Amino acid sequence: MPRKFNITGICVPSKHYMVDMSAAIEQIENRFIRQGEYFTINRARQYGKSTLLELLYRKLEDQYIVIDMSFEAADDCFVSMYTMAQGFVNKASRSLREAKGISKDMITLWEQPISREWPLDSLGNKISDFCRLTDRKVVLLIDEVDRAADNQIFLSFLGLLRERYLRREAGRGDTFLSVVLAGVHDIRNLKMKLHPGQEQNYNSPWNIAAEFNVDMSLSRDGIHGMLADYDADYHTGADMDAAADIIYEYTCGYPFLVSYICKKVDEEIVGSSNFPTYRTAWTREGILEAVKLLIKGPNTLYDDMIKHITDHQDLQEMLNNILFEGQKYPYQEYDKAVSIGRMFGFITEKDGMVAVANRIFESQIYNYFLSEELKKNHKQREALPDRNQFIQEGSLDMDLVMEKFYEYLLLLITKESNIL
Repeated sequence: MPRKFNITGICVPSKHYMVDMSAAIEQIENRFIRQGEYFTINRARQYGKSTLLELLYRKLEDQYIVIDMSFEAADDCFVSMYTMAQGFVNKASRSLREAKGISKDMITLWEQPISREWPLDSLGNKISDFCRLTDRKVVLLIDEVDRAADNQIFLSFLGLLRERYLRREAGRGDTFLSVVLAGVHDIRNLKMKLHPGQEQNYNSPWNIAAEFNVDMSLSRDGIHGMLADYDADYHTGADMDAAADIIYEYTCGYPFLVSYICKKVDEEIVGSSNFPTYRTAWTREGILEAVKLLIKGPNTLYDDMIKHITDHQDLQEMLNNILFEGQKYPYQEYDKAVSIGRMFGFITEKDGMVAVANRIFESQIYNYFLSEELKKNHKQREALPDRNQFIQEGSLDMDLVMEKFYEYLLLLITKESNIL
């Protein structure tokens, strides 16, 4: 079956065109797993976290016992301490039964029932006994961990992992060699409001976690390699290195955006009336047609972006001021708006100042703000056809935006003067 570009779920090398992540996996193994670190991979939505965990699992499974699970659709596990403990045992059991070289006796030991009276202590003892008796070190991988991050029972689970980790460091017990938690939110600091309007007044016990600073964005060279694989299959005759440069120019390596553009070119642009061949489709013009489709939406990432912008007023105001008023904001991660925008992947740091993360996000956010402004000002609806004048080759023309915004302000001032 021929490979394709994938924008949903985990990417599998045998099924999908992918950027080679082996260097990042090697870095994670050497710097974190072998050193016995506990850490969180917190990146924006659709940034390749699940794919990275799967690749890490495949890399580690021969040398370690790897327990992998996801907290997606696991709400019933966090109803009580007992359901949490038993739910964790059940999820881990499924993983152990699929692992290599696990004896039936070890699985039977793991599946012994949890104490209903003392579930947390029972789970901790089970983890210690299992890790002490196995012939290999045990690594725990949990995806979608922030689905339960605002739950007090989840905090107790983190506290258990922390307590066993500290005892191990003191030479007084056995536990997992390494724990990897993947999600959007950085659960090292749960004092931030995870839901608008909801107060969070506790600290996370996950302050034992090492800082995870591995770059997960797709590099320019990585995109070159992925398109080289594609070209080897289809013999496009196009300049695929130039195509990779254009894709990186618009995405800055955001994995979903890269895959989306490639998928659209491959499945919709190639063979269309304006781009009948691979050679014509994988050009700047063909790629920009795919960029237009992405900016126009809908797609799950765009929907998620608008939701977070509307939910977080400080972030919305900051982005609006950057795009429409040209204001400068220092990139200070302790600022709430900056921290939220960075966490969701909407902003980045450029020369010490806040900048929108890439040209596609810049255009999407601009279009959203403009459409909302037009809804509020019905008399401006006739200006809707002029919207595209601000987008030049898929990029926002800020000079023209500021010029038109100045004209719009003058119009409002004149109207108010006439009313008065």
